[in-house]
Amino acid sequence: MLFGKKKRHIVRLLVVEDEPLVAFDNEHVLSEAKYEVVATVDRVADAVDILSDGQAIDLILVDVNLADGSGLDVARAARQRDIPVMFVTGSLPPEAVELAAGCLSKPYNQRDLLSAIVAIEAGLQGKPPKRLPPGFRLFAPAA
Repeated sequence: MLFGKKKRHIVRLLVVEDEPLVAFDNEHVLSEAKYEVVATVDRVADAVDILSDGQAIDLILVDVNLADGSGLDVARAARQRDIPVMFVTGSLPPEAVELAAGCLSKPYNQRDLLSAIVAIEAGLQGKPPKRLPPGFRLFAPAA
């Protein structure tokens, strides 16, 4: 398709965020950008339940510090289904690097969230991203 938009490989997203305003804002921004938000949940248990029910999910956006536990547990469950994870957090523990495709540091703006998803998609396809937004780290894909 000449001059058309590139086909996205990341379309269906799970948002795991326990700050209601951040969760609402993320859901709104992603929907406006034509991503499909499969669910927005605020608990590790709810995210793991969604992962275990077999829904098609292309990327999980997850905070590390959640009210009922750690987003690292969500990332471990996602790894079992080969679903990439992007941590969206103000505090990234070192072990998280092995569990995720990247991390966007809080606070961030809407444009940076969307750019980080595009960068993760490029990385997952083995391509260098065109631009990395401020506060974003792209991790090497797990072997």
